[in-house]
Amino acid sequence: MSQALSLSKFAAPSVSSTGCARAARRVQCKAVANESDFQKRIFAGVAAAMMAATPMGAVANEFDLLSTGTPDTYIVDDASVLNRTTRDSVAGKLKDLELKTGYRVEVATVRKLEFESDAFAFGDKLSNKWFKGDDKKGVFLVVTTAKDGALIGGKSFMSAVGDDLIDSVIGENVSIFTEEEKYNEAVTSSVNRIAAKLSGEEVPEGPKRVEKVRKRTYRTKQETASKKEATSTIVLTLLFISVVVPMLQYFGYTNADD
Repeated sequence: MSQALSLSKFAAPSVSSTGCARAARRVQCKAVANESDFQKRIFAGVAAAMMAATPMGAVANEFDLLSTGTPDTYIVDDASVLNRTTRDSVAGKLKDLELKTGYRVEVATVRKLEFESDAFAFGDKLSNKWFKGDDKKGVFLVVTTAKDGALIGGKSFMSAVGDDLIDSVIGENVSIFTEEEKYNEAVTSSVNRIAAKLSGEEVPEGPKRVEKVRKRTYRTKQETASKKEATSTIVLTLLFISVVVPMLQYFGYTNADD
């Protein structure tokens, strides 16, 4: 806890209004002006020291992405959950999108957020670090452990995408598919919808959650009583047949002899 507090003390929030679009989903971003070089150096030093002390194979967190320079690809799969087919197809679609519209979307996956619990707040930091507040660039983030995500970027980018699609992508595509650990589907379906909206095309519908119907594995009192009555009737009928039928047959034979 003290380590997290110490780090947050020196971390400088990014200056952006795009992270303040939706009340419950996004934290209030406060502008911080004239950030000193001294604070930047301390933050970088603390982050580097913590990363150096992290054992190999540890769970990837936000520092892996923050320490990465501006990507020259369209996917940074830090959580290692995307297969090659997904990476190639998504990168190709996003490259075409940028060439046609000027809008750039960078897909980033991370396993967990250790020092920034809100995905949108971290996405805002990532967007500003990578793109320096570029108006037409944004980040689509997927946090695999939390089954959460964010879609955030410059003012023009956010306006073009729209709050309704942002909420739908995060609340449906990301939420539903990550719950089933279908990360490739989560990224592919989300990018298809985002690219369609930015290209002015018809946006595909999001996935629908299938409610699982829970079936009873026990009988109610009424069902048990009904079953008992039916069983009793069958038993009595069989008993009647086993007694009466032989008697009738006997009397039939005796009468035939007479």
